Amino acid sequence: MADEIYFSNNYSDLSQQHGTGAGFQFEFRCQRCSDTWRSPFEPFRSGQAAGWIGKGVNAAWGLLGGSANTINNAADGLAGATWGGARDAAFQRAIDNARGHFNRCPRCTSYDCGRCWNAEQGLCLQCAPDTAAEAEAARRRGLNDFVSDQAYAAGQTAGQRYDANTPRQLVCPQCRTETHGGAFCPGCGHRLAQTPQCASCHATVPQGSAFCPGCGARR
Repeated sequence: MADEIYFSNNYSDLSQQHGTGAGFQFEFRCQRCSDTWRSPFEPFRSGQAAGWIGKGVNAAWGLLGGSANTINNAADGLAGATWGGARDAAFQRAIDNARGHFNRCPRCTSYDCGRCWNAEQGLCLQCAPDTAAEAEAARRRGLNDFVSDQAYAAGQTAGQRYDANTPRQLVCPQCRTETHGGAFCPGCGHRLAQTPQCASCHATVPQGSAFCPGCGARR
């Protein structure tokens, strides 16, 4: 072909070489949002003719109880001989048409549809985002970040009341139920292995002790 082929990696070839529906069609994709545009269908007359010949020959030979493979292969061969050039010409026409639906960004070289194009800057929205949209997105990020910081601080305050020194059994050894750190298994009621603590001073109380070794309080 005389002209250089563009759209090298963002199109799909939907063309069909054989059969009564033979023809050329190509689907191009926006490289930012993946929206697609399809070129108009162009019939491949040789392939369609071969398809109709095959249908007619198969019907005739079917009545006679014979085989039509030789005639079908010949018809397909004639269609195949002109397929390559016809497909290339149709592809070039599709590309010329697609150029009116896509813009090539001079910065990132991607092909983007009109909705993903900043016409004022002559760049795609990936390289030149919409200012108002960016401002609103930044406003939301600021709000979310501030609320996240507040929630984190609230979690730290709550964490001060959590006893992180007491070992907890997370899975019941008797029924294998998750305990979520409780003193008793929620599945079978089994008392879990936890180091006892004094209710008054929270000191560790050895198993079997009647009094707290830290403050003398009775258990």
